[in-house]
Amino acid sequence: MKKILFLFLCFYTSLTYSQTKKEVVDYVNPFIGTALKDEGGTVPYVGTPFAMTSFLPQTRENKMGGMAYVYDDKHIMGFLGSHQPTIWMGDYGYVSVMPQVGETVKVLPEDRKMSFNHKDEKASPHYYSVTLTDKQKNRIFTELTASSRCAMLNFRFPKNQKPRLIIQGINLNPALNDWCNHLSHRLNTIKGWVKIDTENNEIIGYNPDRQSAQIGPDLPNFKGYFIIRFNRDIKDFGCWNDSTLYPGEKEIYGTRMGAYIDFDKSSPQIQVQIATSFISIEQARMNLEHEVPEWDFKQLCNNTKKAWNDKLSKFHIKGNNKDDAPIFYTALYHCYLFPREFSEYGKYYSAFDDKIHDGFSYNDYSLWDTFRAFHPLMTLIEPELTGDWITALLQMYKEGGWLPMWPNPSYTNIMIGTHADAVIADAYMKGIRNYDIGLAYEALRKNAMVPPDCDTQRRYGDRDYWTSFEGRAGASYYHSLGYVADDKTAESVSRTLEYAYDDWCVAQMAKDLGKTEDYNRLMQFSQNYRNQYNAEKGFFLPRNYDGSWIDLDDHSRHGLTEGSKWTYLFCVLQDIPGMIDMMGGEKAFSAKLDRNFEEDHYRHDNEPGHHYIYLYNYCNEPWKTQELARKHVRINYKNSPDGVNGNDDCGQMSAWYLFSAMGFYPVTPGSNEFAIGVPQLPEIKIQLKDHELTIKAENLSEENQYVQSVFLDGKKLLKPFINYFDLIGAKELRFIMGNKQTVYK
Repeated sequence: MKKILFLFLCFYTSLTYSQTKKEVVDYVNPFIGTALKDEGGTVPYVGTPFAMTSFLPQTRENKMGGMAYVYDDKHIMGFLGSHQPTIWMGDYGYVSVMPQVGETVKVLPEDRKMSFNHKDEKASPHYYSVTLTDKQKNRIFTELTASSRCAMLNFRFPKNQKPRLIIQGINLNPALNDWCNHLSHRLNTIKGWVKIDTENNEIIGYNPDRQSAQIGPDLPNFKGYFIIRFNRDIKDFGCWNDSTLYPGEKEIYGTRMGAYIDFDKSSPQIQVQIATSFISIEQARMNLEHEVPEWDFKQLCNNTKKAWNDKLSKFHIKGNNKDDAPIFYTALYHCYLFPREFSEYGKYYSAFDDKIHDGFSYNDYSLWDTFRAFHPLMTLIEPELTGDWITALLQMYKEGGWLPMWPNPSYTNIMIGTHADAVIADAYMKGIRNYDIGLAYEALRKNAMVPPDCDTQRRYGDRDYWTSFEGRAGASYYHSLGYVADDKTAESVSRTLEYAYDDWCVAQMAKDLGKTEDYNRLMQFSQNYRNQYNAEKGFFLPRNYDGSWIDLDDHSRHGLTEGSKWTYLFCVLQDIPGMIDMMGGEKAFSAKLDRNFEEDHYRHDNEPGHHYIYLYNYCNEPWKTQELARKHVRINYKNSPDGVNGNDDCGQMSAWYLFSAMGFYPVTPGSNEFAIGVPQLPEIKIQLKDHELTIKAENLSEENQYVQSVFLDGKKLLKPFINYFDLIGAKELRFIMGNKQTVYK
């Protein structure tokens, strides 16, 4: 027995030592979610946390409706400085660089692309490398690292071949003109610019393209500026527009254009620096001096690696298997990408008044998605940064007149609801108040009380082109009728439900600020969900202005946002006891939840139902929450390119996993309450603002998957809920696991 124990201890010590040699960033697998299957919509971004510009290998042309890197692809057409946050939002102000050899200059993406093999590809948050092969079997080894606004590339070309780089400053490809990209206006109104400076071995330029422009305002001053420097002398050069080459030309304007440069054969290794800015060429140069002052690839890579380790080290876990750490830390990596920095050392360009301002800023908030779990997660681990994000949102309000729904980088009429309300109210109720509280309430109150322009004259829909900011479209009817009228405003059911929740969020802030009249009115609005519920059919259904109902089958999306009547059946976050009572009480409600999961109506790949698994807690059946949380963690999150089931949407899908792995979830942001689920890992240590919180799952195994009891700093919890302030004040959250279904008591 002693010998067995000794051998076990030796094995355990060896395993622990081998694991501690790895830094947390080394567990990140940026390829998770990059496959076409399940449309995770992630890409292997390289750069610092919340980088202003994200750099990546480009396997397809960037556009709305698809990401620029897809794991299934076999070719790379460039290394892209991108600002695209998700599949269904557009890139803007982008620039790309592509290496090349051969006598023929190939400039268009479809012509210049080179093949690659995933065996020759490495990716991490701070470093990417790949070997590219052309049709003549020439191989070019490429390395990429980046900071927040800048990048470095190392290219190793074949010996005795003339190195060439293709720079693309803008890409308005008419072949990409489809229902969501709408190129015609952009083709007629904007042009990019590049200029070759042979004396300083650099290229400067700007790209005014915004692929989401048709669902936002005109921004005459918007440009993505760039500087591209080379560590070798330029030998030959030219510009190009579409497929036409202009040898010897140093400057060009166009809609699908760029430059090409050749180097001497004696220099097979070329280094490139790229700097970006939304302010000016001069600011891009300053950004480069701040972030990449030397031609030191390794130092830049190490700096970015340290930045990631600092963030990811807020969590330390003990896993069940070799895949747990990559899944966990990749999810955390995805949560540290957005909102992106949008300021540049004391200044920022605002896409809300088209001007330059002093201060800091952030952008690309996927608010319809991220209010649910991502932002509540950040109130735990990044409370100061949460306040800064709110300050940036309030700057958008001051500069544009409204809080944004989904800034990219300006107002966009995409998705529904004004969920900045939830983000701000949730932070405020948690005591995060490092922003202008008076201005915050003013902005939230306007969302709740003031309908958008022409609200009763036009039928607002999703992604309407060239319209004013819609905010809460249909609010006029919502206020007067108690619901959004379906024959007046599209997506009426979803709007009523989400406006009611947003009103409840604003009401919590109003109450705390002593705005009693506003509080009473907003709480009355928060009950409008009842007016959208058809008790006879047992669903939330569309209603016309005259009060008549429209019945729907199980698959119809009429009156709904990205889902069916089942998708929105339990979307009353603000009054769950009232919803349960309205649907016939706990047993009837639980039975309907059962149908939702058993008949495959639940869609984890879309956000409205992300809290549904945790609703069994409100019916005194917490074991069902535990069973389903475990099931959906396992089937929706994997250590593979298809490892995210559904668009990650700026970290929301990943935040759901992280909460569920910890064993609790924010069902109602703004309430300071988490519903308890079941931890998926034996131990998680979280670095909070002032101390470390340890989450332990004692006796966790394949057989012991049910929570028997929970203790917070030794005190037993009598209900399957935990308060935010109790949690952040604690040092240990301990779950006792077993094989029996139990209730809290």
